[in-house]
Amino acid sequence: MAGRRGPGSFGRAITAFALTASLSAVCVGEAPRTPPCALARGELTVADLPAGSSVRDCLAVGRVVTHDGAGLAVPEPGTTVSVDALTADGSAHGFTLAVAADGTVSYAYEAEHAAARPRRRADAPAPCADVAYSTAGRKEYGTYEWFLGDGPLPAHLSRGEARRAIAAGLAAITAVRNDCGYEDTVDARVRYLSTTAKEAGIDHEARCVRRDGLSVWDAGDIGPEAVATTCSWSRPASHGPDELLEADVRFNTHDYAFTDDPSGACTDAYDLRSVATHEAGHVFGLGHSGAGHENLTMYASSFACSTAARTLGKGDVLGLRSLY
Repeated sequence: MAGRRGPGSFGRAITAFALTASLSAVCVGEAPRTPPCALARGELTVADLPAGSSVRDCLAVGRVVTHDGAGLAVPEPGTTVSVDALTADGSAHGFTLAVAADGTVSYAYEAEHAAARPRRRADAPAPCADVAYSTAGRKEYGTYEWFLGDGPLPAHLSRGEARRAIAAGLAAITAVRNDCGYEDTVDARVRYLSTTAKEAGIDHEARCVRRDGLSVWDAGDIGPEAVATTCSWSRPASHGPDELLEADVRFNTHDYAFTDDPSGACTDAYDLRSVATHEAGHVFGLGHSGAGHENLTMYASSFACSTAARTLGKGDVLGLRSLY
């Protein structure tokens, strides 16, 4: 008869209704999920992981990203990492990768490529007349505590001699050592802790590859481009520039010679204290001063056999005063 249903038909109708209701409960008000982005294996470029990408969706934390000869490993959310290289020819190799708390990526690059212009120190302003500076958007809010690596050190110095040379470079920044008559306004401090078997988180291509919580200064092979490299990790601060978490420094003793006492016999060795002062500037938040400012400590080369970078120029001091 029309309108009659058997017991099986009624059961199937109940099942279909329940399934439809279940699907509606799952789908209503829920946006379609975007699958994680797919990254190729091996090293990445900034084009592979562009600004605005999510390190969470792309599973990018720990992957190495490169740009213009510099490289660094993607940090965890809420962290920024910067690589800064001192070079023989003053060419700028470095950039910054910041990962927001939600995993979003952003970059900051060197303002210019210094090697593209003539590099004549005689044509640059005198140190105490040059007001140029740049900052990296981070600072040390307390005391920078550092370790000395237990491997071979620059200039075949003893551990004590190398520690004193590096400490002098750090003190040049924290005490604002200059010949321009400026007083110290930096309230950050520095403390040497000990020798360590831990290494700076910098690989053989001068890339920032790991952060282990220790700020280590050591020496080794970082590729032929860099005389020395600083890797800095920081996190946002609510009341100013990012807060420094760790800063590692490595001197390139594989490709360059260093000395702690340049003399008339010096030919191509780099003054350890000058290089240390420059790298200490990066540790405390200074960037490179750029082409045309070759007489400042923060120019991207310290010049072989020169001790000029041991003391700060006017621009170096002004950069520190903008931070501290």
